[in-house]
Amino acid sequence: MKDYFFHSFYLDKPLIPGRSYDIIEPAEVTCDTALFIVHGGGWRAGSKVSFHKLMESFAQRGVICASTDYRLRAKDAFEQLADIRCAYEHFVEFLRKKGHSLKVAVHGSSAGAHLASLLLCADVGECGEAFVPEHPWVPPVKGILQATPAQFTPWEDIFPHIWTSMQDIAGAPYEKEGGRYERLSLKNYIRKGNPVLFYAEAQNEHMFPYEYNAKIVETHNNLGIASFAKVYKNTEHGFFYELTRPQQKEFFEDILLFLQDRDREICK
Repeated sequence: MKDYFFHSFYLDKPLIPGRSYDIIEPAEVTCDTALFIVHGGGWRAGSKVSFHKLMESFAQRGVICASTDYRLRAKDAFEQLADIRCAYEHFVEFLRKKGHSLKVAVHGSSAGAHLASLLLCADVGECGEAFVPEHPWVPPVKGILQATPAQFTPWEDIFPHIWTSMQDIAGAPYEKEGGRYERLSLKNYIRKGNPVLFYAEAQNEHMFPYEYNAKIVETHNNLGIASFAKVYKNTEHGFFYELTRPQQKEFFEDILLFLQDRDREICK
């Protein structure tokens, strides 16, 4: 007997490349919080498939997981956010039909963390994405963010390569349409009602400064939201792609603790 089931869904008829997602469903689901994953890749690369092995490992621990694609050739990040909102809603309805808990944590890394953070903290349509839910919206209960841009506006000493990618996916030059960059900035959606965020920070992160995310954690804590951050030693941008290094295994176990509401055990 299989110990898990694999499901793959396109969101449109006829099919639209990129608007699809996959689920790995354990035969026995023992964790009542599911995991929805958004891949990174500079907004123009990457694939849901890159998380399949990690999803298999989570399934072996009783966690139902989804990994979503989004249109890599989208006009802008607003279209990509609409894509992942659509996949997330479809996943929630899958959970409902299967009789699973509707509690979902969202995980993203790098560009995926950017899109995931907006899914987590901004209201539907608030960023300007063209998405209308087909069902009553069920917001995520938690977020796990790794290599996350806290803002989409430029900062001092911004890594040139990432600023080029950010301007490309914003869909217009910053000097002409700065408002688009503000609407894509997580910092503008930090408020009461946000879910708890777990920031996994690489010690050798070189793209998105840790101090900006630390400010979000501080603001959340002042609002009574128990968000927190943990720095993983000797790791680099986007380090969570397999389970071979001790730090990757540590982060994997920390995510499981987080899904089980055992946050206090993570930063001991």
